[in-house]
Amino acid sequence: QVQVVESGGGSVQAGGSLRLSCTVSGDTFRSYCMGWFRQAPGKEREPVAAGLSTFGSAYYALSVKGRFIVSQDNVTNMVHLQMNSLKPEDTGIYYCAAPRQGYCGLSAELHNYWGQGTQVTVSS
Repeated sequence: QVQVVESGGGSVQAGGSLRLSCTVSGDTFRSYCMGWFRQAPGKEREPVAAGLSTFGSAYYALSVKGRFIVSQDNVTNMVHLQMNSLKPEDTGIYYCAAPRQGYCGLSAELHNYWGQGTQVTVSS
């Protein structure tokens, strides 16, 4: 059984940075391209980023492109989301998710295993 656990959320002022981490256990191949999603209060869940290792491809939502960076450590089965220049509209619960085999992208429907989420709050 694949288990996904996020960590690293918190509160920060606008313009600040946070780094989220995601640990995957149970099925190492699924850590190959993890996805990040978020859900703001009263809004639907939206994709944030997805990515392979340093030499692979990464995908970003337009709203975070240039500010967020996804990285992956295949030795530790951990993925990270470095969030820079944070804005109040980045506030929400951030989820890490493992995709079905062979998929790498921003479609939530193609991610099978989800973490419990971690809260990110950006104040103005």
